[in-house]
Amino acid sequence: QVQLVESGGGLVQSGGSLRLSCEASGFTPDRYSIGWFRQAPGKEREGVSCFSHSDGSTYYADSVKGRFTISREDDKNTVHLQMNDLKPEDTAVYYCAALGLCSRSRWETLDYWGQGTQVTVSS
Repeated sequence: QVQLVESGGGLVQSGGSLRLSCEASGFTPDRYSIGWFRQAPGKEREGVSCFSHSDGSTYYADSVKGRFTISREDDKNTVHLQMNDLKPEDTAVYYCAALGLCSRSRWETLDYWGQGTQVTVSS
């Protein structure tokens, strides 16, 4: 049974940092890519970053490039999202999801999502 559990959210001041973690179970790291998504109140869910299981490539939304870094710990089957220089517009519920494809032009989500973790950035 595939499960994804996020942790690491919280309240931080503008300019601060948080590290989100997505612990996966039910599959090995070479089976699926992992993506981070976020959804702010009243807005559509958007892709933030993904880590490709096939070659370790990483991709980022333009809004977070240079501030967020995605990485994977294979021995723990965990993907992290290090978020630096946080801004109030980063406030959202962050979700991780298993992806069938993580590439520069296309991300394919599967029906495996975590429960989400709240990130709130105060100005």
